[in-house]
Amino acid sequence: MKNKAVVSAALLAVAIVVLGFTLKAGIDNFTNRDRVVTVRGLCEKEVNANKVTWPVVTKEVGNDLPTIYAKIERSNSAILSYLKGNGISDGEISVNAPSVYDYAAERYGNQDVRYRYQVTNVVVVTSDKIDLVRSLIEKQSELLKQGIAVVAGDYQYQTTYEYTDLNSIKPEMIAEATANAREAADKFAADSHSRLGKIQTASQGQFSINDRDQYTPQIKTVRVVTSITYYLED
Repeated sequence: MKNKAVVSAALLAVAIVVLGFTLKAGIDNFTNRDRVVTVRGLCEKEVNANKVTWPVVTKEVGNDLPTIYAKIERSNSAILSYLKGNGISDGEISVNAPSVYDYAAERYGNQDVRYRYQVTNVVVVTSDKIDLVRSLIEKQSELLKQGIAVVAGDYQYQTTYEYTDLNSIKPEMIAEATANAREAADKFAADSHSRLGKIQTASQGQFSINDRDQYTPQIKTVRVVTSITYYLED
């Protein structure tokens, strides 16, 4: 009976020791769970736009609509010849319906006007031939020589450039942003005499595409920021 009591006591002591270690490990693990670092990784990339939308705008004024529409037809014919003759295909050109403004129908407008009607006509070029379209924009004086005044600077009809191939560069940019975040986290861990553990949370920010600057809208800056939270361990 005495030996059994000794054995039981020993087993109980061992169990208490094991339980103590287990509790300590659990407490340490719980404590470490509160030690985290959140870092952000940035990736920026410059890309060339691969889509351009160029509205070729002309305006005609007068008092007789049939006469105005005849002028528009002549203008459109010259514009289409200019575009097609310089490498723009039919599928890249659309002709919008003319927009008519009647000054006589404006209730609060000045009734003493020289011309009753102003008609705006827009021929739109949508293409992936960025360099070609830019060169045609620069050579619009060829249309002026034919008596066609192309309206410039109208905020409603701005030439726009887009980058539409984001999916092809997403994986590379996310990987780079994540690597930059990891580098920052490693530096923080080293400075705090710790080491990085597993990832607690991670989120990929929204991709943004903006003009590099106001002078080169055909060059875009693509940007993404990832946010990652790591556990810190001793």
